Amino acid sequence: MKLLATAAALGLACASAQAEALRLDWIERQVVPPPVLSNLQGDPDDLGLAGARLSLKDIAKTGKFLGIDWALQETVVPPEADFLEAAKAALADGAQILITRAPAKDLLALADLPQAQGALILNTGADETRLRGADCRANVLHTLPSVAMRTDALVQLLVAKRWTDLALITGPQPEDAAYVEALKASLTKFGLSLSGEKDWPLTADMRRSGAAEVPLFTQDLPKHDILLVADERGDFARYLPFNTWLPRPIAGSEGLVPRGWSGVVEQNGAAQLQDRFRAATGREMRAEDYAAWVAVAAISDARTRAGSATPEALRAYLTSEKARIAGFLGRPLSFRPWDGQMRQPIPLVTERAVIALAPLEGFLHAHNELDTLGPDRPETLCNAFGG
Repeated sequence: MKLLATAAALGLACASAQAEALRLDWIERQVVPPPVLSNLQGDPDDLGLAGARLSLKDIAKTGKFLGIDWALQETVVPPEADFLEAAKAALADGAQILITRAPAKDLLALADLPQAQGALILNTGADETRLRGADCRANVLHTLPSVAMRTDALVQLLVAKRWTDLALITGPQPEDAAYVEALKASLTKFGLSLSGEKDWPLTADMRRSGAAEVPLFTQDLPKHDILLVADERGDFARYLPFNTWLPRPIAGSEGLVPRGWSGVVEQNGAAQLQDRFRAATGREMRAEDYAAWVAVAAISDARTRAGSATPEALRAYLTSEKARIAGFLGRPLSFRPWDGQMRQPIPLVTERAVIALAPLEGFLHAHNELDTLGPDRPETLCNAFGG
C-alpha cells in the first residue's frame, strides 16, 4: 500500500510538472463613481473581478484533469493612473488573453495598440452598441450585452403583453441618452412608438420633495399602459414607482429591468452558480460579474475544444458555429461572427423575480432566435470582422 501511494504521488507530481501553464489577464480601469441622489447602494470594489476569480476556480478543476494550469494576472488601474501604460506593461510581460473592464475610450485605445493586434480582448464592462458597430475591433469580443440587446428584450415583452401606449422619462446623463437612442430603435424595430415623453429636470431633488414633485411632473403625460424610464446611473428613477400621477408599472432602468444577469436568476442550474458566488463574495452576482465569469468560461471551453491556446485559435473557435458555451441561461451561448458580441438570453427582472427571458416565444429568426436581440447581420455597421 505504501509503494502504491508513493507511485501515485510521483504520478501526480509528474503530471503537475508537465501541466500546460496558461495565463489570463484581468485589466480594469477604475473610475470615480458619479454623484447620485441616493447613497444607499454603490458598486462593490470587486465588481466584475469577483466573477473572473470564481470562474478561474471553476475551470481549474477541469484543468487539472486536462493537464492545464490556469492563472489569472490582475491589473487594476486607479482613476489617476495611466491605463495604457499599465496595459502596455502587461502585454510586454506576455499577456495575450485580456479580460477587461474599462470605459469605451480606454477599451478602444487598448485594442488599437500595436502590441495588442495579436491579442484577444474580452470586453466585460462597456455596453455601448457602437463598440459592436462602427467602432468594433477585430481583436475584441464582448460578453457584456449591448444596450441594444437589453432594449430589444424589453420591447419584445411590451409587444407580447400588448402594451402599446408608451410614455417615457429620460434622465439628463449621456448614458441615458444612449439608452433612449437604443430604446427608440427597438420600438421602431418591433413596430411600436411613444405616445409622449419628458426630460427629467437636472435640478430635481427627490429625497426632499419626491412625493410632491413626481405626481405633478408626470401629470401631463398622455394616457399610457406603462411608463418607461432611462436612468442608467440609478439616480432618480427609484423615486417613481407608486408615486406617478397615473398608477402604472415602470420599466427600463427601474421596475422591470432587462439585465445581462441578476441575483434572482435561478433556473437552468443558475442557483448553484449564485450560491458559489454568494459564498465567495457575500453579495449578489451582477451583470458585470457574470460577463467576467462567462468570459473565463468561454476561453476555457475554447481551449479544450480548439486544442490550442493561441489568441487566433481561440477567437476562430469562439466565433464559429461550433461554439456552444454553457452559461446557466437555458441555451448554449456563442459569439456573433460579424461583430464579436456574445449571444445570450436577456432576463427581464424585478427586484425579486425573473418575469421573462428574452427572446420571447414568437420572435423568430432564420438562423438563431438570440439574434433577434441587438443588431443582426444585415443591420451591422461593423466592418472589422469581414463578411
